[in-house]
Amino acid sequence: MNIVFFGSSHFAVQSLKALLNSGHKISCVVTQPDKKKGPGLSLGATAIKIVAQDSHLKIYQPERINTSQALSLLKELNPDLFVVIAYGQILSQEILDIPKILSINVHGSILPKYRGAAPINWAIINGEKTTGITIIKMIKEMDAGPIILQKMVDIADDDTAITLEDKLSGLATQLLLTSLQSIEDNNYKLIPQAKDNVSFAPKLKKEDGRINWSKPACDIYNLIRGCFPWPGAFTYHNNKLLKIYKAQVCPTSRLSASLQPGEIIDVSKEGIIVITGKDNLIIKELQIEGKRRMKVEELILGYKISVGKPLG
Repeated sequence: MNIVFFGSSHFAVQSLKALLNSGHKISCVVTQPDKKKGPGLSLGATAIKIVAQDSHLKIYQPERINTSQALSLLKELNPDLFVVIAYGQILSQEILDIPKILSINVHGSILPKYRGAAPINWAIINGEKTTGITIIKMIKEMDAGPIILQKMVDIADDDTAITLEDKLSGLATQLLLTSLQSIEDNNYKLIPQAKDNVSFAPKLKKEDGRINWSKPACDIYNLIRGCFPWPGAFTYHNNKLLKIYKAQVCPTSRLSASLQPGEIIDVSKEGIIVITGKDNLIIKELQIEGKRRMKVEELILGYKISVGKPLG
């Protein structure tokens, strides 16, 4: 089949590489424009563009995909199929109707749960124990199209957004190839999504990483994992930004009413123990504003963190 591939993030890389080895024709790769990155703000390509360049594929990087120019270019490719994975722009119905067969999307959740841009992050933040991959036929409504294929995976207690993305990208590749075979053989089914149990996973904002110490330690632990590496779970200490990268929950009996959430009750090379709304959180790895990321045992050698000092 003649496929146009839409993708931008690392999550889509494994699937694109698999398509290149599948015998299908990739007539064009559509990805987001290069963006300024790093201290020098030099232009950086998307992960998908790098793969496409290495494979000598035609690349298209429109600022806006829903334009007459984009419509014309995509029609000229005469595609059988659009494959869309973590592209970063919403496609109009006019664009979705271009392929001769259909447009499909590979989504990182068990739809209809977690429609939107950050399903992997929000599944962890919300303490889900399972998630998965769903292949859908795309319609105008975001992530609401009928299901072609779906499979669930467990979320480990120590999974971060990075490790879970790696798991799901491998599963996405398997399901995509299976779906393409069923589409090519014309033996696939389109199963409408359930109307109930719909939830959304909007793009993360920096403020989403702010820690509310009144919440239970397990919720804060999930926030740290789900916001890694961006935007990062953060709080403040002595008016300096403090990012937390690794922590663990420490169940505890009822504490004195005089202790407030966010209060530091112990500092040692084993970690910084902080009161939360329920149980304690032991901070293991962090970064104080102006310093590099490090383990607590290293940080406390050169930076004073006092017991009784509140965070937040």
